[in-house]
Order: sequence, then structure tokens, then C-alpha cells
Amino acid sequence: MTVNIHSLHFDADSKLLDHVNKKISKLSSHHDKIMTVDVYLKLDNVMHQIKDKIAEIRVKIPKRELFVKQTTKSFEESFDMALDSVLVQIKRVKEKQFA
Repeated sequence: MTVNIHSLHFDADSKLLDHVNKKISKLSSHHDKIMTVDVYLKLDNVMHQIKDKIAEIRVKIPKRELFVKQTTKSFEESFDMALDSVLVQIKRVKEKQFA
């Protein structure tokens, strides 16, 4: 599984990157054929002083691509919520494969 973390409009600190890597590593226990995981961390409305933190996760598995986007006031919370959502999608895909 290849993991790519992109931070747009800011430089992510090591604490945030460690948090993301630690949580992403647990994905492989839910589906053994995950090829790539792209995580995008973005600041929205930088010009207007409203600092909404966006986390997007794109997971590529054979014949599927899952995508989740969450926005909150902190990157950790946005990422955790997005990860929870993508786990639900992964479980649905797995259930359909074995149904």
C-alpha cells in the first residue's frame, strides 16, 4: 500500500504527519488489496481569514476508487472523521464482494 500525503496552502508539521501515518497504517487490516491512499490536507478560504481545515482521502482498490471529504476547525478532527467514513465504505465494498 502506497500512502501519499499532500498539504495544500500550508506546511504540515511532523505531529500532524505522524497522526495521519499512524491512522492510515490501520487501513490495511480492513482490506488487504488497497493499492494507494492519497490524503489531501487543505486550508479553505485563506483570503477571508476563515480557516476551515479540509481533509480528503482517496483510496484505490482493484476496480474501485473511494473518496471522502470532511471539513472542521482542526486537521486532526477532519482527518479522523474522513477516515471513519472511508472505513465504512471499505466495509461495504468488502461485504458486496463476499455476498
